Amino acid sequence: MSAAPIDAFVALGANLGDPRRQLLDALEELGALPATRLAGRSPLYRSAPLGGLDQPDYVNAVARLATRLTPRELLEHCLAIEARHGRRRAYKNAPRTLDLDLLLYDGLVMHEHGLTLPHPRMHERAFVLRPLADLAPDADIPGRGRVADLLASLDDGELVRLPDSPRRALAP
Repeated sequence: MSAAPIDAFVALGANLGDPRRQLLDALEELGALPATRLAGRSPLYRSAPLGGLDQPDYVNAVARLATRLTPRELLEHCLAIEARHGRRRAYKNAPRTLDLDLLLYDGLVMHEHGLTLPHPRMHERAFVLRPLADLAPDADIPGRGRVADLLASLDDGELVRLPDSPRRALAP
């Protein structure tokens, strides 16, 4: 583990079951990870599925974590949370009960089997950049630019900010 906490950002999305509840539960679970604190979370947004697929709309958010976990450890915990929520990987862009994507990890650039940082397509997706900009508009996506600038180049008009639900206490 790292000595000092690292800023990491995780995108959350779901479109099966009760997506709002699943995202709120997953945020609590992220905050309860070992050597990790939930440092912030974006509002929830509704978005259409990619590619006009015939499936329910998604609910999306981004979490900011202060963590001492390595990127690989954090990814493994994210995959375990997805599995606890019934995530199945049937096919590309399949509907899902929960999707957690590690977006940024303290500006680190890396590519290993199953883990690429920054997330390779985040700069193209308003449903990722809008909630990320709510938390860190000046964050830099290595090789791409500042979050707020990248968001300005996308059409985020189809994103709908959802009213905040009463939140249960999130782990510090």
